Amino acid sequence: MTFYPEALQELVEEFQEVEDKRERLEMLFELADEIVELPATEWSEETRVRGCQSEAHVRVRVEEGLVHFFGAADAKLVQGLMGVLSIAIEGLTPAQAVLIPVDFAQEMGLTNTLTPSRSNGFRNMYDKVMNEIRASVE
Repeated sequence: MTFYPEALQELVEEFQEVEDKRERLEMLFELADEIVELPATEWSEETRVRGCQSEAHVRVRVEEGLVHFFGAADAKLVQGLMGVLSIAIEGLTPAQAVLIPVDFAQEMGLTNTLTPSRSNGFRNMYDKVMNEIRASVE
């Protein structure tokens, strides 16, 4: 089993306890409120998550050596996925954040809860965020 930061580990375990796909989706909707919102005035091609069905925008900032996640989407489900990613990386050092494998989504049961295109969109969001974190420390 992979080591995850405490907040993510708790979230993974919480999702693993839920068998029902509908209930997992409800949990995702609740996580939409976890993100620090990226105001629409800051949406741009640079913040856009490509390959996502919805209009989704993310930005990562590294301030005082810690990762901060901002995001927004026109779909609450996508915003919930952003909440998951935010919980995973918020407040970590860039070195810690880039060690988190995308596998946590599968361990949570998200990949079989989401449609293939939503799963793919989440993967694109994850890749974009990790690339931004890596770029911020180079």
